[in-house]
Amino acid sequence: MKKIVVFASGSGTNAENIIKYFATTKIATVVAVFTNNANAKVIERAKNNSIPVEIFSKHDLNESKVLQKINAIQPDLIVLAGFLLKFPQNIVQAYPDKIINIHPALLPKYGGKGMYGMHIHHAVVENKEKETGITIHFVNENYDEGNIIFQQQVLLAATDSPEHVAEKIHELEQEFFPLVIEKLLTNNL
Repeated sequence: MKKIVVFASGSGTNAENIIKYFATTKIATVVAVFTNNANAKVIERAKNNSIPVEIFSKHDLNESKVLQKINAIQPDLIVLAGFLLKFPQNIVQAYPDKIINIHPALLPKYGGKGMYGMHIHHAVVENKEKETGITIHFVNENYDEGNIIFQQQVLLAATDSPEHVAEKIHELEQEFFPLVIEKLLTNNL
């Protein structure tokens, strides 16, 4: 059974979806959730699913403490699911092509520092985009610049608000993120 470690900073709906998806398979299991936010809802979601949680500071992430905890687990895949801090180079180098992120836009559009969550959806609406979507990509030393693994588009209506865009993106994330993780872990992608 392969091991997945999930990093999240917020509500944890994607993390919980991944936990529940793999709880029904013999492919992999989520063995830990790491968060930099002691007040994140993801902590409750993980505990409700009997998944251990590691809470750490930004300093711990950029030093070797988080890497040591990851090394103790030896995960097959590290999944960033709404994790807002830049992933440090020491972890990226230790786990090449084993760290993935989901981004709520069609990269390279709307990527980079400060482009997350509702900031992206507001920008998409303001720029009158006809479509948006999700991008799942490998993590490298720069925000949202790793090799793209998968993208899925959704059409937008001229009347869509940023909140409507967020709902459409959330549906895509819930549907496709676990499937792409499964394909990566079974070498079918």
